[in-house]
Amino acid sequence: MLFCAASYRYGGKQIGCLERIEEVVRKIPQITRVVIVPYLGGDDDVSSIRGAVRWDDFAAAARNATLEFERLPFDHPIYIMYSSGTTGLPKCMVHSAGGTLIQHLKEHVLHGDLTRDDRLFYFTTCGWMMWNWLMSGLAVGCTVVLYDGAPLLRRRPILWDMAQDERVTTFGTSAKYLALAEKEGLRPTETHDLSALRVILSTGSPLAPQSFDYVYSAIKKDVRLSSISGGTDLISCFALGNPIGSVWRGELQTRGLGMKVEIFDEAGRSMREHAGELVCTGPFPSMPISFWNDAGGAKYRAAYFETFPNVWRHGDWAEITAHDGMIIYGRSDATLNPGGVRIGTAEIYRQVEQLPEIVESIVVGQDVEAEVGVDTRIVLFVRLRDGLRLDEPMRERIRHQIREHTSPHHVPKRIVQVADIPRTISGKITELAVRDVIHGRPAKNVDALANPESLELFLNLPELL
Repeated sequence: MLFCAASYRYGGKQIGCLERIEEVVRKIPQITRVVIVPYLGGDDDVSSIRGAVRWDDFAAAARNATLEFERLPFDHPIYIMYSSGTTGLPKCMVHSAGGTLIQHLKEHVLHGDLTRDDRLFYFTTCGWMMWNWLMSGLAVGCTVVLYDGAPLLRRRPILWDMAQDERVTTFGTSAKYLALAEKEGLRPTETHDLSALRVILSTGSPLAPQSFDYVYSAIKKDVRLSSISGGTDLISCFALGNPIGSVWRGELQTRGLGMKVEIFDEAGRSMREHAGELVCTGPFPSMPISFWNDAGGAKYRAAYFETFPNVWRHGDWAEITAHDGMIIYGRSDATLNPGGVRIGTAEIYRQVEQLPEIVESIVVGQDVEAEVGVDTRIVLFVRLRDGLRLDEPMRERIRHQIREHTSPHHVPKRIVQVADIPRTISGKITELAVRDVIHGRPAKNVDALANPESLELFLNLPELL
């Protein structure tokens, strides 16, 4: 069965879905019933879609039916989750009902301090794992608050209006939204009543230290700000909040309870206060039970267990801090290596995106000929505010910002202006696709992109010669 909406609204525009639904049904003959919700209240013609019925008719036919529950094993499949595609072709992971629910309840109740009196919101689409995580809040008994549409439109503080009106107690969003809200000059602490708000959660990418400053100065001074990190692979978190612990600027508060999360060096030795590979050295409830169409498990093992035997290598470059918190520096396969010095991409983003002229950026390594063979030089692409052009004084301000707050190794050799930056459907920028394109290789994850046409902006750039 396929449940879908006839249309939706985003950024003030209505987007129809019926043609796409018809194509999906045509390509999947196993679909025998399609239930279509007339989301915007229109009387859409669904007669051309095989097996289609409107929601009202579907619900009316079942109005007098008896609801029956099937008792199934603990590890019975519940979701097939697709990774975002930032690191290559999306993986399709099968998650279990019991493992997923236990993991989510631990995170909601113990790490999130949620009760049945709370109102939980997360800005997410149905295609991101945070949707599944949000839905598990119903198992706690709390109220789940949903929002559909653009988070920022014409400088209006839409999400903060909603948080005020619905008395949201836990507000979840992305690091990118908080950065954009700061650049738009939103200051909810001065314009909204957020007295009900206790917790702000952020994920999707590393939360920059200056975003911590923004939250406490411009949103609410006594809120618990918890940056959380995990992934679709585990449909949960490796590091997240701690309601009885301190919040340290730029850090995730704690590692997940019951998760043997460590940082390994290249030789597989555990270490602290140094950046390395984020690993999990013991099993956990929400490990995928399989990959779809991977009968022997070869793809599963290759994805996580090839680098360190019997140890889950997650693919994040991270550090356990002196406070027993964590800093995520970015994806380990997207780290930069100029002159043999390994640098996490988030270290550069944290500096660049403090500059008010820059809306967003993406940084990659470009292989170039050097005296000792092939070396890597850092290339930074920036999207500027409308009407601005990248000139040499602005380039120098960018270089100065990075040099002063990181090191000379972090300073890009090339800084290039682009009109758009490729991102996945779940909103994550995709560094590997850009790296492939500037090296003349086909990008491996184009189908996972929300704006694949943006890759053409990175072709044949004279600044990269």
